[in-house]
Amino acid sequence: MQAAPLKQPVNPHLTSPVATGLPQAAPARLPHLARALRAVVGREINKFLRQPSRLASALVRPLLWFVVFSAGFHNVFGVSIVPPYETYVEYQVYMVPGLLAMVALFNGMQSSLSMVYDREMGVMRLLLTAPLPRGWLLAFKLLAGTCLSVLQMAVFLLIALAFGVTLSWQHVPLLFLAMVSGATLLAALGLMLSVYIKQLENFAGTMNFVIFPMFFISPALYPLWKLEESGAWWLLRLAQWNPFTHVVETLRFAMYGQVNVLSWAVVVGGSACFFGLAWWGYDPQRGWIKQRGAA
Repeated sequence: MQAAPLKQPVNPHLTSPVATGLPQAAPARLPHLARALRAVVGREINKFLRQPSRLASALVRPLLWFVVFSAGFHNVFGVSIVPPYETYVEYQVYMVPGLLAMVALFNGMQSSLSMVYDREMGVMRLLLTAPLPRGWLLAFKLLAGTCLSVLQMAVFLLIALAFGVTLSWQHVPLLFLAMVSGATLLAALGLMLSVYIKQLENFAGTMNFVIFPMFFISPALYPLWKLEESGAWWLLRLAQWNPFTHVVETLRFAMYGQVNVLSWAVVVGGSACFFGLAWWGYDPQRGWIKQRGAA
């Protein structure tokens, strides 16, 4: 009887997919997304919750307009019956959508400042070690900025309700959706600016250059027919092309359960456009690495 041949010991390293050149199974994408989402969004929210003064400082400006300026300008800015209003409204009521958008605008710029700081300090470079495309990382940064904006907007809305502003509860879901959409647009704008601004010290001036024209050339504090009545046609055209105008109008109509189709289209399209520009121009090597290389 012939003896059976001895089996050679199997080397697991030689039979692995890497050694044999066989294609490896793609790693599960969902766990990586969940961990990256928790790391990026959770980091921003936890940092915000550990700084109560940040919430207070974010609400100082809109509360100043809401409490002080509304009393001083109550008889100066007459508000006619324009959609979505079906009757005359108090100036304090008219200001609420614009001030909600102001909260989102300032937080969007603040979040972009944090983005510039993280890039300069090398934090973004560390986050990019995650096995995810950079588009996901930017999307999570955008989501973090949106969440912080909506949180601050909700706090201001509760304060406005405490001061006597009325809101029908059946309109809350539409208003919440408008708040999320408007906050996303302004956070995407800030994200785009943080991508193309190369130095941290230049960002403060850029914030003022963006924030104040966007806020004042809009229907946040006065209706646009005031500009038309005064003959300021060029300001009226700028206001109509201002994306912040459409954020304000989206919130204003949503508070009364109505949808401004044009404003919603501008908000959604603008969010996609700003995020696309940010994704296209983002350079994770800018800042920290170049500074160390030049040292």
